Amino acid sequence: MKQGKFVVLEGIDGAGTTTQVGRLQRYLEGRGIKSVITREPSDGPIGTIIRNALRGRIRLPDAAGGGELAKETIALLFAADRVDHLRSEILPALERGVWVLSDRYVDSSVAYQGTLIDIDWVMKINRYAVRPDLTFFFDVDVDVALARIDATRVQKDIFEKRELLVRVADGYRKLYAAQLPDVVHLDAGLPIERVYEDLTGAVSRLLLNS
Repeated sequence: MKQGKFVVLEGIDGAGTTTQVGRLQRYLEGRGIKSVITREPSDGPIGTIIRNALRGRIRLPDAAGGGELAKETIALLFAADRVDHLRSEILPALERGVWVLSDRYVDSSVAYQGTLIDIDWVMKINRYAVRPDLTFFFDVDVDVALARIDATRVQKDIFEKRELLVRVADGYRKLYAAQLPDVVHLDAGLPIERVYEDLTGAVSRLLLNS
């Protein structure tokens, strides 16, 4: 059985990755390719803890100040979730010949946590992450992304602040500054249909080279 492909969509909050991952799955289904959609934080036990922490539902005990979890703690939780995600969901699907479409993966940790704490340490704790076959970087202006967030979400998480998103967007751009054959830059500020065409065009080329 042929191994499935691992495709990741990366970008800041509001870039449109969640919108396009579902459309990409329908595109693949139309070509007879079975795929699963996943995300990070994952839907596993550690991913659930992360989402609650990002929304302020998990905080330090009152005796410790009652504030948000330490940035290093959040980074370690993401790394642990990623290992669990790989072993319980991503790798088994790929071995069955199923494509895995992930809304964010390890580069999100480098871009997000790497703006707040030592980036080399963040990369070190994520050294067990396997490299995707193809990564899409949804590059979008921060103000456009924030307008989308405001229009679609009731509750923001701790990363959805303009000053931080500017730094994260810059972190992504630095990470993808080199022209790598397995990373595709998309102008996510374009209309949804145009972004979809660019996305599926690159996936089509991956299919031809498989």
